Amino acid sequence: MERAADRVIVPNVVGLPFHVGRDVAHDAGVVLANSDPDGPPIGALAWPGLFYITSQRPAAGAKLYRWDSVVIEVVAYGEADSTTRAPFPHEPPVGSAHAHPTSDSYVHTAGVDDTAAS
Repeated sequence: MERAADRVIVPNVVGLPFHVGRDVAHDAGVVLANSDPDGPPIGALAWPGLFYITSQRPAAGAKLYRWDSVVIEVVAYGEADSTTRAPFPHEPPVGSAHAHPTSDSYVHTAGVDDTAAS
C-alpha cells in the first residue's frame, strides 16, 4: 500500500540542543522521537533544562515520509561522557600573541571634514 505523504530528507540534528534540533526537524518535515517506544515522549525527557542530541536514526540524508519519526538520544548539558580534554596551555603564549597595536592599526578620523561632501 503506497502512502500519500511526500518524501523528505532527514536533517542532521546530532550535536544540537534539543530545542533547536526539534525546530530543524520540524522545518524539514520530520518529528523527533524517544528511542524507547514504550517510554515518554522525547519532549518530556528533554525538559526542563538544556539537553543535547547525541545520536539519531536514521542518519542525516535518509528519505522518510513527511512527519515520520527520527529516533534520537539526548544527554543533559554537562553530563556527556567524553575521553577528550580541551587543550589548556600551561605557559602563556609568547611572541605575536602578545603583540601590541601600532599606529598603523588605527583608523584616524580626526580632521576629516564630513561637510565637504555636502
